[in-house]
Amino acid sequence: MPASQKKVVVNKFPLRLMPSVRRVAEDFSLKEGVSLNQFINVAVAEKLAHLQHEDWLARRPKATPASIAKALEILDRPTRQASEEADKLPKGYVSVRRKAASGR
Repeated sequence: MPASQKKVVVNKFPLRLMPSVRRVAEDFSLKEGVSLNQFINVAVAEKLAHLQHEDWLARRPKATPASIAKALEILDRPTRQASEEADKLPKGYVSVRRKAASGR
């Protein structure tokens, strides 16, 4: 084996599933065309990604009025490109921000 290739170590982990859960997982793995092992790996990876995202949301800095104002200012900047037809707002549309600003 060339030195640049690394051997991947796969640990075995006996998993006990309730029979009803296993049957449903087997059914879905068949529908997906993957092995039960692969199906469970993907399911666990999806759950971990969800939990990591929730953790990140809890730890990230909260939006401040100043950061919101800065973001809205950036979004309001004109561009050199014309809007595509599908992106144009209907005639007479007034944004909630503009309504609130004019009502002050």
